[in-house]
Amino acid sequence: KPEGEGGTSTISGKVFAQDYNGSGVLQGEFFLADEDVFIIYGEGDNYYDDSYNTSFDGSYRFQYLRPGIYTVFVYSDCIACPSGTEALSQTVEISGNNEDIILDQFVVRR
Repeated sequence: KPEGEGGTSTISGKVFAQDYNGSGVLQGEFFLADEDVFIIYGEGDNYYDDSYNTSFDGSYRFQYLRPGIYTVFVYSDCIACPSGTEALSQTVEISGNNEDIILDQFVVRR
């Protein structure tokens, strides 16, 4: 079966924020609550298949995934980008059942 829901594996992690003021001075650092985290099932798709809002401690968890390739991404502020934001992504492969993959922490700029 293709990537997606219906399996027994999970992908989880945390989102950490660095808060800068308008002058580019770091004002604080914290785990980011209520932040959108997106997942793409498979390769070659340009649109996300599911999303999750982080918990109070910045954590997220995509459950019930089948073996396959997944891309998880968040948006970060970007002063040099025309849109003002950039996507930060990590791609991972679930190779079997009952895997619990923990991704490296996303560090976003706010």
